[in-house]
Amino acid sequence: MTNYLVYWLIAANLLAFALMVIDKRRAEAGSRRISESTLLLWAFLGGAFGTAAAARLVRHKTRKQPFASWMLIWLWLDILLFMLWGVGLLQPWIASTLAYLGSAT
Repeated sequence: MTNYLVYWLIAANLLAFALMVIDKRRAEAGSRRISESTLLLWAFLGGAFGTAAAARLVRHKTRKQPFASWMLIWLWLDILLFMLWGVGLLQPWIASTLAYLGSAT
């Protein structure tokens, strides 16, 4: 399961980064934009690092509120979850939650 999670996080961050860069290019060209809700959804789904990195690298949506605040909230939540995962506190919680969900069906 850990491998799948790592693959998901890599894909989500790459996609979130790409979407932010594409949205910046579209904004400069004056063409149809990617919605903020889509960008924030990918940050929420694990792409917060990619979203934040793209925001800083291409200087996109860094002052736009409440987007910038939500982006930072998801980033700090990801950092917290990584820390809990790294010290081994997240795995037992996930296992018990999955066991509970499996017995509920």
